Amino acid sequence: MANQFDVVVIGSGPAGYVAAIKAAQLGLNTAIVEKWRNKEDKAVYGGTCLNVGCIPSKALLESSEHYHKAETSFKDHGIGLKSLTIDVKGMLARKDGIVKNLTTGVAGLLKSNGVKSFEGSGKLTAGKVVEVTDKDGKVTKLEAKNVILASGSVPVEIPPTPTDGDVIVDSTGALEFTEVPKRLGVIGAGVIGLELGSVWGRLGSDVVVLEAQDTFLAAADQALAKAAFKSFTKDQGLDIRLGARVTGSEVKGKKVTVKFTDSEGEKSEVFDKLIVCVGRRPFTEGLLSDDCDVQLDERGFIFVDDSCLTTAPGVYAIGDVVRGPMLAHKGSEEGIMVAEIIAGHKAQMNYDAVPNVIYTNPEMAWVGKTEEEVKAEGIKYKAGSFPFAASGRAMAAHETTGMVKIIADEETDRILGMHVFGLHASEIIAQGVIAMEFGSSAEDLQLMCFAHPTLSEAVHEAALAVDNKAIHVANRKKR
Repeated sequence: MANQFDVVVIGSGPAGYVAAIKAAQLGLNTAIVEKWRNKEDKAVYGGTCLNVGCIPSKALLESSEHYHKAETSFKDHGIGLKSLTIDVKGMLARKDGIVKNLTTGVAGLLKSNGVKSFEGSGKLTAGKVVEVTDKDGKVTKLEAKNVILASGSVPVEIPPTPTDGDVIVDSTGALEFTEVPKRLGVIGAGVIGLELGSVWGRLGSDVVVLEAQDTFLAAADQALAKAAFKSFTKDQGLDIRLGARVTGSEVKGKKVTVKFTDSEGEKSEVFDKLIVCVGRRPFTEGLLSDDCDVQLDERGFIFVDDSCLTTAPGVYAIGDVVRGPMLAHKGSEEGIMVAEIIAGHKAQMNYDAVPNVIYTNPEMAWVGKTEEEVKAEGIKYKAGSFPFAASGRAMAAHETTGMVKIIADEETDRILGMHVFGLHASEIIAQGVIAMEFGSSAEDLQLMCFAHPTLSEAVHEAALAVDNKAIHVANRKKR
């Protein structure tokens, strides 16, 4: 009887721990299972995001950006420095401290909400029984009325560049360099590759990014992607090579030679460190027994319906292990939705209003459809943009790169997408999310009063520009 629960959650990342807390708040007897252990061999919560993903990478991005600004732009503010140094070990210690605070905080939240924690690997078996195997091999069985699978994802490895945890690393290893690599290779110009390349590039690495696709940030609106490519390459010095397909690698001593092909033929480069960032895959190893009735799709994700219900009654799956973008906030909101459904409430999630963010500097963020997508779908649309170069607040911050772009339906004026490249894009994009969630029109934003001077005024002006009514930038000439 002691191990019978209304809800058992496997995985304590942003999807799992949020689902567990919400379920407990709704009066459900809830347990959570987590196998992650830290460097001190202690159980920790928060999954990839808090331990080796979102949080530690943002900590390093912040530290490296402070250093970069001190080195390159403080003088523009009239600030002079006699000497400037970087203590990489100190930077890593700060990062580790933030991670410890947050993971400890999650443990406290689970406890304060009455969620019972089990340390070990969770496996779903027939009849919604979860087997928990601890580090010593002891198995505990949990009986559940409902199970939520939130086992997350792991980095994809590719045969040409097997990681060794030293010279060739994945995104986790890239957070632990104890010194700045003189020459750094990054495979993959996606979100993770650009962020990690930016961290070490700001600190002095000569960074070369090899991207197999011919289009830079194909998922983003291409007007902003082109502006971002120019900023990252010409302004920041990242050597981003598109259409570069890695074919092999060889480690000799403390260096690695990477072979690749591009439009000019076969080439090779030598690096001190190589980061492999070609994506992530759902982690389901050891998660499901053959008789649990949960099915995977052709890509290895757990198959779910719109309510995140799997093919097994009473078993749900959320976060990186199911379809859709691998984003912490998407997983968290799925966790809330599923907990509400289990509690008997009506709940759904609007997947059309999930924001995407790249935490480079400038940042890039978007929600909704790109101009390329609306064109491909044959939607009649109108679009307006406003450059931060015309923003007084951006000028004062000495951060005028980028723009805000808004796309609206030509017939209904409904906002279809908002795209931001520039300072604090990750914060500004929330205005687009709110607008789309409430079904706002471009005119709704046009009629709002935005504080001056702020970066958010660019949202107001972009909305005005949708109808050729911008005030602080020249409008398009009518044809």
